[in-house]
Amino acid sequence: MELRNSLAALMVTASLLGCTTSSDHGVSVPLVATRQNTGQIGNVTLTNWDKQTGFSFFISGVPSGASLPLRLYTFINKSSCQQPGPVAYAMNDHVNTERQPIRGWTFSRSAPVAMSVLLSGEYSIVVRSTPDSGNVDIFCGDIRQEGPVK
Repeated sequence: MELRNSLAALMVTASLLGCTTSSDHGVSVPLVATRQNTGQIGNVTLTNWDKQTGFSFFISGVPSGASLPLRLYTFINKSSCQQPGPVAYAMNDHVNTERQPIRGWTFSRSAPVAMSVLLSGEYSIVVRSTPDSGNVDIFCGDIRQEGPVK
């Protein structure tokens, strides 16, 4: 029995070590609230999924009057938040969010583009309310290669 527990502990330790020494880390992008959503904060973490990029969002809130259940559209634009350009990727197959016990909302998306492509170009992420909630951009974040998520 003790051998089995030791083996299980070794397996868990090895798997954790493998995760912490991986060279393929996520990238954190701060989301800046627009004038229509002042006072709110947000963040998205990008992770590499082979030839796709996964996005995990956390936002603290949305403009008052947003319809519930909260639904949000997300886009990757070619260009920066300061100089918005055309939509490069729309990530709107699934638009529902999940309310968190702490004040805020989480949701995730994926885009059919490698994370390295997004990091090497000038792209931005836009979070927009649905038409029944005003169809306004509420967050934007410039995708830049900074440091890995810890």
